[in-house]
Amino acid sequence: MPDQGGAGSPETVSNKGSFTGISTPRLIVHRPKTPNGTAVLVISGGGYARIEMGKESTPTANWLQSQGVTAFELIYRLPQEGWPTTNVPFEDAQRAVRLIRSMAGRYEIDPHKIGILGFSAGGHLAGIASTLFNKKFYQQVDAVDSLSARPDFTALIYPVISMLPPNNRTHSLKSILGLHPTLSQETGFSAERQVTAGTPPTFLAQAADDPISPVANSYLMENALKKAGIPVEMHIFPTGGHGWGLGKPGNETAQWPQLFKSWTQRNGFWRE
Repeated sequence: MPDQGGAGSPETVSNKGSFTGISTPRLIVHRPKTPNGTAVLVISGGGYARIEMGKESTPTANWLQSQGVTAFELIYRLPQEGWPTTNVPFEDAQRAVRLIRSMAGRYEIDPHKIGILGFSAGGHLAGIASTLFNKKFYQQVDAVDSLSARPDFTALIYPVISMLPPNNRTHSLKSILGLHPTLSQETGFSAERQVTAGTPPTFLAQAADDPISPVANSYLMENALKKAGIPVEMHIFPTGGHGWGLGKPGNETAQWPQLFKSWTQRNGFWRE
């Protein structure tokens, strides 16, 4: 792995599946009995201070697996755990996309149908991975790093997107950029400012009453994608708050998995 030396505390997992103290980034593979050729890298949030796998990536990966998709949960390093750079989450996401692409044959994956799906801070990580896929976040480790780090499609669920005012009050910003970032740093890690013509088609879902990541984040990303001519579909649910994973039972947020599946199928990335 790139940039070793950090995470002095041992890895811990709470009874709710929240990870901290990650010293070794890795992928957990959820392989369906009959793979349909699609793969998705699933990234939980947690403000870059922990990884909420128990309520986000694990249930989602299990659902994707049940639908024939090969899902890869990412356990990524956290920036405030003693690493030589706070870029370690971005290094791990880039490396993960390349690793999945390198294992396409082994897992019966179409190397052109590899998506990334992130929640909250994991949505920010997925957004940066989808826009800055050509940025050299780390020095090449091996031949895998010669492969493309660009996801073929992206899903951002109640994401943190912008690090710029007035949306620069999240824990994610403090974890990545500290308490007194420059305007240049805030801009450089605002996913909506990094959108280019090469950004993958993107699916967005968020609740209008999100108290953690303002819903403006999704609107900013949608506008940037449209301006760049990137296919985008956005769903804003009237209620639901934040941190709903696969969706709150009985709430409109529970619709997003099927909406995402339909969108992915229409765009040719998912077949039955």
